[in-house]
Amino acid sequence: MAATEGLRERKKRQTRQHISDTATLLFLQRGFDAVTIGEIARVADVSVNTVYNYFPAKEDLFLDRTEDTVDRPARWVRGRRTGESAAGALLRELREAVEGCSPAVGLFAGYADFMKVVSEAPTLRARLGGIREESLDALVRAVRAEAAEEDGPLLPELVAGQLHWVQTTVMGWISARMLERRDPAEVSRDALVLLDEIEELLAPRVLGYAVRRP
Repeated sequence: MAATEGLRERKKRQTRQHISDTATLLFLQRGFDAVTIGEIARVADVSVNTVYNYFPAKEDLFLDRTEDTVDRPARWVRGRRTGESAAGALLRELREAVEGCSPAVGLFAGYADFMKVVSEAPTLRARLGGIREESLDALVRAVRAEAAEEDGPLLPELVAGQLHWVQTTVMGWISARMLERRDPAEVSRDALVLLDEIEELLAPRVLGYAVRRP
């Protein structure tokens, strides 16, 4: 947390987290559709208006890191290292997340319970689909911004599509295994092998696209 965070900002962050944690617990206990905003507010000991001030939609209470999720692959591309390609950055970041059993890639003990809530709520499933589309759009923009002028408009979009496929394939594979309630560390080891196999499938032009120059 930034050292410059003031008391007001810290209290707002803590209130937001408290509301989110309260809502998530209720959703896990009773399902998304069975829980109302009023009930969340009551259990969290805040007003309904306060809930809506932090979370404009009910779906945001359960999927409360949407902005980070949408921008993550694009951020990896923008933040790639000197001498590293767009694909190299995405593969490296994914490997680090998988190896570290990061919750961001679904490697946590409660994943199956989390996804059960999603599977039973059509609005949450739709929101996840929207997040994937928004993430692809952000990734296309990021790759296009890093492309050479002579590449034209189509090649960056094709490369971004390949990178999005890599991420969604890995995430989908992990999701299927975690829904079997397998040990996150075991799934992590197998997912690292999958990432190596995926990298071998990518064409050299994709692997070497948009290398960051010194």
